[in-house]
Formats: sequence, C-alpha cells, structure tokens
Amino acid sequence: MDTSYPREDYLPAPSQKREPSSTALAIGTSPLPRDHLIWSVFNTIYMNFCCLGFVALAFSVKARDRKVAGDVEAARRFSSKARCYNALATAGSVVLPLLLAALVITGVIHLSKLAQESVGFFTYQFSGSDDEDK
Repeated sequence: MDTSYPREDYLPAPSQKREPSSTALAIGTSPLPRDHLIWSVFNTIYMNFCCLGFVALAFSVKARDRKVAGDVEAARRFSSKARCYNALATAGSVVLPLLLAALVITGVIHLSKLAQESVGFFTYQFSGSDDEDK
C-alpha cells in the first residue's frame, strides 16, 4: 500500500468561515433590449397612422415576451422592428398634418392673390364718353 500521498481521511476540514465574495462583471454581455412598449401604446392610441402604431405594439409585446423568456436575440430583433414601426408611425402622424397645413396655407395665399387680381378686373369701369364716336 502506497502511503506517500495523504488520503482524504487525513485532509484538514474546510473552514466554516466564508470570505466576502467579490463581484464579477461580465464585460462581453450587452444590456437587455428595450421593448418600446410605452411609445407603441402612445402611437396606437393617439397617432395611429395606417395602423403602424398597432403593428409596433404587437412587436413590442413580442419583444417583452422574448425578453422575459430569456431569448435576448429574438427580443432584440422584435425590439428593432417595434422601433422602426414606431418611428414610421410618429413621422407619418407628425409630418403629414404639417404638410397638409402647409398646402392649405399656400393655397389660401394663392387664392387671395387671384381674388385681388379678379377684383381689379371686375371693377374696371368703362368711361361714360366714347372716344370712338368723335
């Protein structure tokens, strides 16, 4: 029997004291993706341009579900799609009314100029004396 190495029976018992553990941060991990749920709800309720707000809401809910399930990559894809649809819905709901207002304003200005010119045409008075008769 070889007794050159100590057997497990003779090893010292581990100490019951626990040393304070240090916090280890994983540098390579990225934060969880945002689901943009509040923005989607806002676009769905207030500015639902071509139902893009509703589509964004669906992708936001999917992103939240995938994030809770732990599938970060799928959550990131759904979050990206929700952000794109939200941006399109917001841009469409803000830009189109501004464009419509600009068209109405320029139309009113153009019509007022036409009205001023037509007033000059219709108020032209012929003189009482005809110069051709003389």
